[in-house]
Amino acid sequence: MRDRLETAQSQHEAAVVRGLSEAQAESAQLRATIIALREQLEIERADRHQAVNTALAQAQDEIAQLKSTVAGLRDNLERASIGAEAASSSARALDRAEIGELQATVRRLREQLQSAHTT
Repeated sequence: MRDRLETAQSQHEAAVVRGLSEAQAESAQLRATIIALREQLEIERADRHQAVNTALAQAQDEIAQLKSTVAGLRDNLERASIGAEAASSSARALDRAEIGELQATVRRLREQLQSAHTT
C-alpha cells in the first residue's frame, strides 16, 4: 500500500510538474505572440505615418503648383486687360481723330455751300 501511495504521490507530482511546465510554455508562447504583435503594430504605425507624410507632401506640392498656375493666369489676365485697355484707348483716339476730320470736312462743305449760295 505504501508503494501505491508513493507511486500515486509521484504521479501526482509529475502531473503537477507537467502542468506547470505546460503553463510556463504557454506563457512563453503568449509573451512571444505579444511581442510579435507589438512589433507588427509599430510597423503598421510607421507605415501609416509614412503614408500620411507622403500624402501631405503631395498635397503641399499640388498647392504650390496651383498657386503658381493661379499667379500665371492672373498675370496673363492683367496683361490681357492692359492690352485691351490700350487697344480701347487707341481705338478711342482714332475715333476722336476721325470725328475731328469729319467735323472739319463738314465745316468745309458748309463753307463751300454758303459761298455757293452767296455768289
